Amino acid sequence: MSFLKRLFGYSSPNSNEIMRPLYRAIVAQGRAPHWYEQGHVPDSMDGRFDMISSLLALILLRMEAMPILAQQAAWLTEIFVQDMDAQMREAGIGDVVIAKDMGKVMGLLGGRIGAFRGALENADQGALRDVILRNIYGETPVDAKAMTHCIAALTDFWQNLQQYSAEDLMGGKIV
Repeated sequence: MSFLKRLFGYSSPNSNEIMRPLYRAIVAQGRAPHWYEQGHVPDSMDGRFDMISSLLALILLRMEAMPILAQQAAWLTEIFVQDMDAQMREAGIGDVVIAKDMGKVMGLLGGRIGAFRGALENADQGALRDVILRNIYGETPVDAKAMTHCIAALTDFWQNLQQYSAEDLMGGKIV
């Protein structure tokens, strides 16, 4: 039957493709110059990963509050994994290393989700500062002005997410 569907032009799209607009919006937000200019996030492959995965963590937390989006959150995570796999391959990392690194990437995302959840649920600016310091800056020294920018921008992003409907998120309509 699938042969006939392909022969006559009917095929079901990859289920996770419905989340591609939201993923593109997350990547665009993660690449916004203010993170790297005012926030002093390292403008490197690691720094961009840190920003994109942090914003993705916030989006997934928002989707978690909307049980209707459980499947879509899984699809969004699949797209992230596919993108990270492709980025590693493009950087010349081999198959054996990629498999191990993908486990690490998923662990980092899960850790970010848990860390942001704790800081945001308690509206704890000190905890949020620690989460940002650990998950975005890592070993990179950061001055107070850059940290203040990053805290404010992520807090604004989170607060704005609370206003979006499931349809807004699915359509990638995040600002």
